[in-house]
Amino acid sequence: MKNIPIILMGCGGVGRQLLQHIVSCRSLHANKGIHLRVVGVCDSKTFLVTQDVLSTEFDDAFLMDICRTKSDGLSLEKCISSGKCEASSYSESRRKLTDIAARLGFVLVDCSASSETIEVITQTVNLGCCAVLANKKPLTCSMEEFDKLFLQPRRIRHESTVGAGLPIITSLNRIISSGDEISLIIGSLSGTLGYVMSEVENGKPFSEVVKAAKDLGYTEPDPRDDLSGMDVARKGLILARLLGQRLEMKTTTVESLCPDKMGPDMMTLEDFLANGLPLLDNDIEKRVKKASSNGKVLRYVCILENSQCKVGIHEVPKDSALGRLKGSDNVVEIYSRCYVNPLVIQGAGAGNDTTAAGVLADIIDLQDQFP
Repeated sequence: MKNIPIILMGCGGVGRQLLQHIVSCRSLHANKGIHLRVVGVCDSKTFLVTQDVLSTEFDDAFLMDICRTKSDGLSLEKCISSGKCEASSYSESRRKLTDIAARLGFVLVDCSASSETIEVITQTVNLGCCAVLANKKPLTCSMEEFDKLFLQPRRIRHESTVGAGLPIITSLNRIISSGDEISLIIGSLSGTLGYVMSEVENGKPFSEVVKAAKDLGYTEPDPRDDLSGMDVARKGLILARLLGQRLEMKTTTVESLCPDKMGPDMMTLEDFLANGLPLLDNDIEKRVKKASSNGKVLRYVCILENSQCKVGIHEVPKDSALGRLKGSDNVVEIYSRCYVNPLVIQGAGAGNDTTAAGVLADIIDLQDQFP
């Protein structure tokens, strides 16, 4: 049996779902000769680790206790009294992780939303460990930090940073490795904005659609986090760097659907939803009608072409994969020498379950890095 030690950073929705997937897939993995041994879990305050990382692990009952504790909105500190772990503060976790990495090769899984994990991920990978990321922020840091992180590219997986469980990054890597030249990528990479743009073409006011998306749980608690386009921009930058383009976030062109004067620093959420959002209806309605007169529809997309990354509203043909998009699916069209008719990847591109499944698949994909 191949044992793969795992340390998880981040116990939000994706992190908890990952732990549940690990437990529920025990028999499946055992049949493949693999055992995932969770030896540490970290949230924003506390780092829990087994008393002996070389020989022990958190049992499944304790992993479920962790999930319940975090689902209740409590800190991992509540799990210390079990006697099944050692605990340290989050600020001490970096030193602890590098100490463990010097003794044990493990998979460091980043399911946090922090921009501060890049340093410890780089350190542990350079000490011989592996990393799996659902967190996009470490991959959209400066090119200098990005280069340091990818000194050992075979030890890193990050499929779930773009399109959750969809095989977008895997497909791109295979195309690039074949020597095929990619000329254009255009994709709807936000389930939230995909839903919004497909609904407004039916004549619904933009403000009503955004509020409906919020009620359905598609948006962040503050919809302006989605409307800013920054989440799509991060995904686009990750794909651009995969293509070898040395771009920075500041060189990415991003169209925000929320003007600065309606930003969180200028307007409360309640005021934005009640008074600010309806002011955006007329402009979107005009753009929808203009696209329709051209036989097209509007989609909020990322476009990678000519070493540039552009994010914003774009007119696309009604009969294209993007034009037919409904609901919260992600769709990516990849054009290359071999794919003159584009390779289309479509499916659920968000959700804790789907994202965690993609993370788990990445972990299993690293099995050859372990004896």
